[in-house]
Amino acid sequence: MRKTCLNSVLDLARRDARVVFVGSDLGVGTLDAFREELPDRFFMEGVAEQNLIGVAAGLAMEGYIPYVNTIATFLTRRCYEQVAVDLCMHRLPVRLIANGGGLVYAPLGPTHMAIEDMGIMRALPNMTVVAPCDAEEMARFMESTLELPGPCYIRLAKGGDRVVSEAAHGFEIGQGIQLRPEGEVALVATGIATTRALDAAEILTAQGIEAGVLHLHTVKPLDEARLLDLAGRARAVVTIEEHTLVGGLGSAVADLLVDRLPGTAPPLLRLGLPDAFPANYGGQDDLLALAGLTPEGIAASVGDFLDARRAA
Repeated sequence: MRKTCLNSVLDLARRDARVVFVGSDLGVGTLDAFREELPDRFFMEGVAEQNLIGVAAGLAMEGYIPYVNTIATFLTRRCYEQVAVDLCMHRLPVRLIANGGGLVYAPLGPTHMAIEDMGIMRALPNMTVVAPCDAEEMARFMESTLELPGPCYIRLAKGGDRVVSEAAHGFEIGQGIQLRPEGEVALVATGIATTRALDAAEILTAQGIEAGVLHLHTVKPLDEARLLDLAGRARAVVTIEEHTLVGGLGSAVADLLVDRLPGTAPPLLRLGLPDAFPANYGGQDDLLALAGLTPEGIAASVGDFLDARRAA
């Protein structure tokens, strides 16, 4: 997914002279082709992420469209004020490409795990937050970024993830995609959690529970119309995300249902990472398993939730 995203930046730069790339201490060889072909629009700023955002803001004010790339935690925690004041307040068209969203960098410890990134980014006015589910969807999304107003936070997975999106669905900011037909339970997911939701739906179907899967690649702006329509028919809504349960997709959906369907919203189950810095060591899949975010874990949680509702 990362390679697809960065290659797309070069393709956009070839077509549009406004596109520039700004990186922060990236690995040797990152976008060599961009550096060689368009050296006057390639900048590597080193370990200075707050300055990186200031540089990108200045370029945007001069009419450029900067694509900024570094590790997700550095783009969010380290320069949050700069993102808020320099980019969001001025609604500048800067694209923040965040490597290692969620637990991708789990072996490097909590300092590198972006488990609250979507929550703090969606809290900023004028910020768009996007988490594609696979490389092919990333390519379709990148085509839409040139004319997107205001800043955008782009959450990258580790790469090599199974392709579950379809070209026929296209890509439109703020428009969810129904990847599995509606059922009595609506599984709502974003990013690579969508793949796990699809697999969990298969397990649930085998257990006699029909589960649809709605993929929300855009966490902000949320596809409110589709969610409200779905909630009006579903027996239960389940959100699934590789993010803490504070402030992410589940919180966004809960806010919507409480505000727009007071007293009539279906039961909501939010599945995600606990509100804690991970203390266990392991890879991304290891920590997702500990959080119950495998397909089997998701299916078990949904089954238990429905059983509890029946018994109530």
